[in-house]
Amino acid sequence: MERAVRIYEYGAPEVLRIEALDRPEPGPGEALIRHTAIGLNFVEVYFRRGTFKVPELPAILGNEGVGIVEAVGAGVTEVAVGERVAYADGPLGSYATVRLYPADRLVRVPDAVGDDQAAASFLRGVTARMLLKEVAPLAAGDTVLFHAAAGGVGLIFAQWARALGIRVIGTVSSPAKAEAARKAGCFEVIDYGSEDFVARVGGITGGEGVAAVFDAVGRDTAAGSLSVLRPRGTLAFFGKASGDVPVLDPFALAARSLYVTWPIRPVYTASRAQLEAAAADLFEAIAKGTIDVGPSRSYALDDIVSAHRDLEDRQIIGAAVIKP
Repeated sequence: MERAVRIYEYGAPEVLRIEALDRPEPGPGEALIRHTAIGLNFVEVYFRRGTFKVPELPAILGNEGVGIVEAVGAGVTEVAVGERVAYADGPLGSYATVRLYPADRLVRVPDAVGDDQAAASFLRGVTARMLLKEVAPLAAGDTVLFHAAAGGVGLIFAQWARALGIRVIGTVSSPAKAEAARKAGCFEVIDYGSEDFVARVGGITGGEGVAAVFDAVGRDTAAGSLSVLRPRGTLAFFGKASGDVPVLDPFALAARSLYVTWPIRPVYTASRAQLEAAAADLFEAIAKGTIDVGPSRSYALDDIVSAHRDLEDRQIIGAAVIKP
């Protein structure tokens, strides 16, 4: 019997329900994927809470998955039955044993990358690559600040940045997360629960500031993130775990000619060529050992409520996957 996790209303983890699912048949341009591993991402908490709205209720959550192509619809040429594939954008619905997905948004997973590695890293890894290589004009020797550095994106970013000669200051919320961030490559780590990150960054950089700040925290860090930038620096928001970012007066950027952006992965991988290039770069970095993507933890589909509690309570260091 196929199964899926649905929500009928927004709310706490308990709104997640595991239910039977009819096996769907692919239509034109679609592929049927049998999941072998499913990514667990904080953005799914936003959808469950209603911070981000689903297209309609009830809904199957989940943004990322890896599996085997079991069937394809008419006109599909991008993938074939039996191939191992990954995805991390497009329609929700990965919290299930099987699902339909647009074939032109699937990428093949190379033999050198395991199912759990791909599911733990595809969304996070493509996001980290976007931030590191495309959003801000960074070069070897630059120093950047990354909030929530012990999260899934942060740990990949820090490792990859170190390999490129970019110095990462990471903020974390616990000693265990500080250790993980240092291990990943952060040369300085700040516990923002007990330290003033603005003052620390000023001290670390000798008052110069950082080339870029990558901020998925939002409301609680936004003002400080802007203040620690060097002239012509870039503040890139990519999440709002603490709440909405305050409204910004563009004139506040003028004195240092600062840049503020909110990049989203689907725009940076809008074409198939862009998607395949990003995937190839990520998978090569994993295969070469440039980045260790884990996962650090896995959950059964039956444990999805516990998984969301742990995710929301910041109990997961690095990446986690769901095993269907």
